[in-house]
Amino acid sequence: MSPMRFAVDAHALGRHLTGNETYVRSLLRSFAEIDRESDFLAYVSEPGSEALVPKGFEVRRVSSNPYTRLGWDLPTQLRHDKADLLHVQYTAPLACNVPTVVTVHDVSYLEHPEYFTFGRRTQLRCTVAYTIRKASAVLTVSEFSKEAILRAYDIPAHKVHVVPNASSADFRVISREKATTAAMKILGFPQPFILTVGDLQPRKNHIALIAAFAKLVAKYPQFPHRLVLVGKNTWFAPKVREAAQNSGVADRIHFAGFVSDTELINLYNSADCFIFPSLYEGFGLPIIEAMACGRAVACSDTSAMPEVADGAGLLFDPLSEEAMVRAMADILLDGELRARMERLAVQRATVFSWQRSAKATLEVYRQVVEESGSRVQVRVADSVDAVAQVRKRR
Repeated sequence: MSPMRFAVDAHALGRHLTGNETYVRSLLRSFAEIDRESDFLAYVSEPGSEALVPKGFEVRRVSSNPYTRLGWDLPTQLRHDKADLLHVQYTAPLACNVPTVVTVHDVSYLEHPEYFTFGRRTQLRCTVAYTIRKASAVLTVSEFSKEAILRAYDIPAHKVHVVPNASSADFRVISREKATTAAMKILGFPQPFILTVGDLQPRKNHIALIAAFAKLVAKYPQFPHRLVLVGKNTWFAPKVREAAQNSGVADRIHFAGFVSDTELINLYNSADCFIFPSLYEGFGLPIIEAMACGRAVACSDTSAMPEVADGAGLLFDPLSEEAMVRAMADILLDGELRARMERLAVQRATVFSWQRSAKATLEVYRQVVEESGSRVQVRVADSVDAVAQVRKRR
C-alpha cells in the first residue's frame, strides 16, 4: 500500500505571522523528525519560504492572496496532488476534495471582537464557522480553547482534539554573559530590562503594561530597568507608541519590533524577568519560550494562561496596573523567589514538546483518513487512470 500523503497549508511561512507561522514551521520540522513513512506536501506563498520546509517534503507555490489561494489554487492543486488530507489553520478552501483538519487556536474573534478590525472579525466569523462544520477534525491548543470552541459551535466534543503548542528546542538556557552581550547589540543599550513579547495589538494589553511600568519606576526609583517590547507593528501600534510617549518614562521604553528566533533567545536569556499581560490567549507561546530560557515569568490570570503556566509563573489580574507592578517588583526584589521561579520555569517548559504534539497530530490525521475512506477513493481513481493509460498505449 502506498504511503499516506498529508498536505499542509503552510502559506504562513516567511510572513512573520508569529504564532501561526511558528505553529506550522514547528509541526513540519517535527513531522520530518518522527515520520519517515508518510509523504508530506507543503503549500507555501512567500518567495524563499521553500527553505523553511524540511528536505524531502514536496513544496507547491500558491498565491499569497487569500481569495485566490482558497478559491482556486488550493482546490486545483489538491486535485492534482491526490493528497489524502489537508491541514489548515482557521480557514479551509471553498472546495476541497479531501478530508480537512483545521487548527483553531482560539475564538477571540467571537468572544472579544473589539480586538479586531471590522473586516477581520467578520471574515473569521464566516470562514471559521464554515471550516469547522466541514472539517473532519478540529485541533486546538488548550482545554480552555476546546471549551470555547464547543460553546461557540454546535459540534460533538469528540471532534475537537487538544494538542498543545511547545517552544522550539532552540529556546533553551544559554550563557547569561553571551546573551547579554548579544542583547546589547540588538537593543543598543547595556541596562537591565524587563521583557514582553507580542505584536502591538489590543489584546496584548501593552498600554496597561506601559502605565504599570511607569508606576514601577516611580515607586522603586532604585530600579535601573528599561521595558523592552518585542513584536511587529499592527494597525494598533500608533496607540501603543503614543501611550509610551505620554508615560513620563518614554526614554526607558524600547520597541524592538519583530526579531529573529536567534535574537529572541538572547533577549529571553538576558532579561531580568518576563511579563505577559495579555487579556486573552488560546495558549500563550511566549510564556513557554521564556520558561525554556530559564526566565522568571509573570503572566495574566485569564483564559489559557494559568493552564499553561501551571504554578510556574506569577499570575496577576491584567486589568489591574497595581497587580502588574507588584508582580514585577516581587521578581526583581526577591532574589530567592526569582531563582525558584527560574527553576520551576525550566521544568514546566519540558512538559511541552513539538515532537509529542506532532505525533498526536499525525494520529488525528491517520484516524481521519481511515474513517473517511479517502484512501479507497484515491486507489480506485488511480486504478482507473492506470487502465485508461494502458488502453491508450494499445
